[in-house]
Amino acid sequence: MDTGAGHLQGPALPLSSGLPRLFWVTDDDEVGRPDFVARAEEAVRACGSSCAIQLRAHAMGARELWRLAERLKAITEAARAGLWVNDRVGVALAVRADGVQLGVRSMRPGAARRILGRACWIGCSAHAASEVTELVRAGADMVVLGHVYATSSHQSRPPLGLGVLRQAASEGRPVVAIGGISDDRVREVMEAGAWGVAVRSGIWGAGDVAAAARRYLSALETAVGADF
Repeated sequence: MDTGAGHLQGPALPLSSGLPRLFWVTDDDEVGRPDFVARAEEAVRACGSSCAIQLRAHAMGARELWRLAERLKAITEAARAGLWVNDRVGVALAVRADGVQLGVRSMRPGAARRILGRACWIGCSAHAASEVTELVRAGADMVVLGHVYATSSHQSRPPLGLGVLRQAASEGRPVVAIGGISDDRVREVMEAGAWGVAVRSGIWGAGDVAAAARRYLSALETAVGADF
């Protein structure tokens, strides 16, 4: 599967199996908060099956991350939301995560598929439309593309803009937009062809994470309809 060339591989899971539209992406600062798990529960309860926690914690050791992922898995299952783990394929396998998100320094999607089987989504990160093409050919189920808008966390690179997002979405595989996406930008991102959005500061930077999550959900419903 991990050929990097040839015809496009079919998605491992059909879209009807529940690929979320909203991804709440964590970072080391957020997961280090003593109230993080409670805040994560508020965020997923506000949006249910429309959202997933994307657990990204680069500085956390494997055992600590596994323990945290176990707690989050129980919370997301109760809310009918999803849990994705960034990079740590072993942790994703151990906790039966709904998806794994692979970065540019992670293993290739075909290798992750051989470990995880067909019951787990495999997402990959891309920073150009050409990378989306390559990753889809290599077996990615979906691609997170960014940063779409200017963001303080990536000041050294210019934003991709909606034109690149449109080009990437034309591959026919779900593309999730990330980078500077406030709730009032959701509609234009979805109109450009995005499957959904991944959000970090827009959710965790809010004092009331449940209210912020509901604003994103409302914007998404306005963009694509309430029956997505």
